[in-house]
Amino acid sequence: MSTPRPVGEHVPKAVRRTFVLVMALTALLGAAAPSPTGSSGAGDPYFPLAGNGGYHVEHYGLTLGYDPDSRHLDGRAVLTARATQRLSRFDLDFKGLTVTGLTVGHAKAAFRRDGQELVVTPQRALRKGERFTITVTYKGKPGPVTDPDGSLDGWIPTDDGAFVAGEPQGAMTWFPANNHPTDKSSYDFTLTVPQGRTAVANGILLSQRTTHGQTTFRWRQSEPMAAYLATATVGKFKVEQFTTRNGIRVYNAVDAREAAAAAPVLKKLPSVLEWESKLFGPYPFRAAGSIVDHAPNVGYALETQSRPVYDRAPDLSTLVHESAHQWFGDSVSLTSWKDIWLNEGFATYAEWLYAEQHGGDSAQKTFDELYAKPASDDLWEFPPGDPGSGANIFGTPVYARGAMTLHALRTAVGDRAFFLILRAWATGHRDGNGTTAQFVRLAERVSKKDLNGLFQTWLHTPGKPNRP
Repeated sequence: MSTPRPVGEHVPKAVRRTFVLVMALTALLGAAAPSPTGSSGAGDPYFPLAGNGGYHVEHYGLTLGYDPDSRHLDGRAVLTARATQRLSRFDLDFKGLTVTGLTVGHAKAAFRRDGQELVVTPQRALRKGERFTITVTYKGKPGPVTDPDGSLDGWIPTDDGAFVAGEPQGAMTWFPANNHPTDKSSYDFTLTVPQGRTAVANGILLSQRTTHGQTTFRWRQSEPMAAYLATATVGKFKVEQFTTRNGIRVYNAVDAREAAAAAPVLKKLPSVLEWESKLFGPYPFRAAGSIVDHAPNVGYALETQSRPVYDRAPDLSTLVHESAHQWFGDSVSLTSWKDIWLNEGFATYAEWLYAEQHGGDSAQKTFDELYAKPASDDLWEFPPGDPGSGANIFGTPVYARGAMTLHALRTAVGDRAFFLILRAWATGHRDGNGTTAQFVRLAERVSKKDLNGLFQTWLHTPGKPNRP
């Protein structure tokens, strides 16, 4: 590295003035004119390439045709977006499938692939605040992505269709997206599958029509949704539809192999939603239901928005858990994957509360049994507010110690304040996002107590905490 020439007495004053003015003008212009290139990630510490900078997607229109026998997918995605800065280039998250065409507005745009990034260069730069459409046509055989913990998510083929669950990365395996929870959008789905198969997405079923051996399902999710919560699960399902007394439109799709075991649990869905609404505030969506697939190799259920997807018949606790996520995780989404305890700790504590109020163990008993585990147990492997990496976000501490954090809060502030805090969190951040810091401030404001030490101990301190 060369050493710059010092500006000093050996440089003429006029030259020095010119140099200083040029440098000041350069700095000013640099500060006023950010790079016109949208970033290739939203800045998440655990998934740095997830999401993209420079724009917000307001709406996705997804048109898909899937053949379960050949496992071939034809897709067309129309994204309605708004530029949040001047953009000469931007990225979409999209992995694996072949792009056959791409336009921005009505003009063809240049594009290239870079790992999971689809890099788009429109014919002209987009102005800050400008609304524009991106149309991507694509095809191929979609498959899942492997997460840092070794699990699969995204488009997971099954023996009769596909189990589609996108947390945290999988949306990009079947549609181009701004795939971070902070970018929430409305969705329309038009899904065509062979007659005899059912394609289930989020929100309300608008229509279903069969012609020439193909059935097309049109779905609409009007309330804002993060991309990872979208689904387009395909299978041979028995379908049940009804409207609850509170006006929620329920659509259950159940694989016949799971129907007998699922029936008594799904029957409780309306009462579970009603119970959770009393605790957390009004149910945040117009639609509800369940997708019960037969996918024994998946190993998990997911709170896909308005209609959780289960890899097998769920038990009641799992139904309560995924239903609670409609408030905590779906309607109120996290801002960083590091804060996932706001999803999983809350949904787990909902299980404890349901048991407590329906003849099961008290939350205190459940807490005590967990606390009795030795310091060497996996429960204390890492603090739930600092999982350390994407490989740990679905670990036991996030769920169980996350729920224990809420119980410690409940013990500290009393039931009245505690349930006010839960309700205020769900209603105050409805259709948006939240952070741990915001939750702590809310808890302190409602309870009128200094809770920094409690949250520091339970969320951020390694090892087994001292008993509250």
